[in-house]
Amino acid sequence: MSPMNRLLDIMAALRDPAGGCPWDRAQSFDSIAPYTIEEAYEVADAISRDDMQDLRDELGDLLFQVVFHAHMGAERRAFDFDDVANAICDKLERRHPHVFAGEVIGSAEAQSRAWEAHKEAERAARRRGRPASVLDAVHGGRPSLQRATELQRAAAEQGFDWSQAGDVLPKLREELAELESALDRSGGREQAVEELGDLLFTCVNLARHLDVDADSALRRANAKFESRFRRMEARLREQGSSLGEATLAEMDALWEAGKEEAAD
Repeated sequence: MSPMNRLLDIMAALRDPAGGCPWDRAQSFDSIAPYTIEEAYEVADAISRDDMQDLRDELGDLLFQVVFHAHMGAERRAFDFDDVANAICDKLERRHPHVFAGEVIGSAEAQSRAWEAHKEAERAARRRGRPASVLDAVHGGRPSLQRATELQRAAAEQGFDWSQAGDVLPKLREELAELESALDRSGGREQAVEELGDLLFTCVNLARHLDVDADSALRRANAKFESRFRRMEARLREQGSSLGEATLAEMDALWEAGKEEAAD
């Protein structure tokens, strides 16, 4: 038996109504979707660490997510794994006529233009009569930081943009002031959530103007926070204490000391 067929059989056993796993049987497309996104990020993390063994394992986890969705599609008689595989095969052949259909494309730049033309034809077919928009090219399933960047780029290509990074800063201050105002109002939580979203969107715009990937910048901030927090935990252990025993003032003091050590 091939490894792929083995995996498909395992999936069928897990979802079997009589003898399968209760957790797996209880899942739906909606409940599994966050795990699919999580596994994709874990693949990216393994790549960033150049950990080939972990990458192999994470790719397996991501493949299992595809199999899970395909099996649920088969249960609904909507599609199965073969349909998923055939769909991507068809798309790749359709978008690479210079490889599979004898079409001649002279350069990578020409290939990029042809690729976008094929994608636009596919998007037009999906619109089904809806008015076209320059934002149609931005897929709704992108992670939020990436989608914000791509929406802004699409608008910028039409001239709807600031000219330089410095021009974004007043807007950033404006959005922060609106968030503070919403927080000051009693019962203004929904407004605060909206203003927070506007603030984050503007931060992404600033990152784009600085030619910085917002997601990469946030990953660096996450790594820095994790390193400093772990250092604080270690200092508490050295003092015979723990997070549960320390006061906020004690933790703040150790946090600031850790920042100074990192700066040295």
